[in-house]
Amino acid sequence: MDMSLLSHFQHAVIAAATPTATAPAATATTLATTAPDTGGSGGASGGLGGYTGLLGVVIFFVAAFLVVFWLSLIFWVWRDVRSRTQDVILQVSATLLVAVFNIGGLFIYLIVRPRQTLAELYERQLEEESLLAEMTERQTCPTCHYRVEGEFQICPSCGTKLRRPCPRCDHLLELKWNVCPYCGYGGGTDAGARAPARAGRMDR
Repeated sequence: MDMSLLSHFQHAVIAAATPTATAPAATATTLATTAPDTGGSGGASGGLGGYTGLLGVVIFFVAAFLVVFWLSLIFWVWRDVRSRTQDVILQVSATLLVAVFNIGGLFIYLIVRPRQTLAELYERQLEEESLLAEMTERQTCPTCHYRVEGEFQICPSCGTKLRRPCPRCDHLLELKWNVCPYCGYGGGTDAGARAPARAGRMDR
């Protein structure tokens, strides 16, 4: 009788202890089930933070590019206007125009800026002076202003006598010359030597 009662008591203790043992297991299972949901929320938050950081870097580089581009426009306009004019007021005005209005100011400057640079104007002046000197050196007929060569005795256009040959060396002499610079004819004191020169003056 005592042994049977002891056995029944042991079975009652085991049955009472069984639900208590399974409770922690159920709690652990519930935690394991809900754990992945918490991890997924944290990953989404981390991804959003990464995109925000990348967007901030892109905005920084774009802003830096715009600032550098703006400064480059100002420097280019300053250098360009200095090569086209020496007026300090115009130089400062053009630079401030681009500094304030950026690309719009650049368009306005390109419309109103001087057409040629100082170097181009200098080269043009040199060409004009060279052409003028060449036209001055050209010999023309005193009557009809026709272009003549240095060996012409008579103008081929109007027939005006331009030069006369030296009686001694046959070099062409100007009509106003009394002495031949090539052979010295007409430079003596004798009347015979001066007679041809006087005759030449009478031919005029």
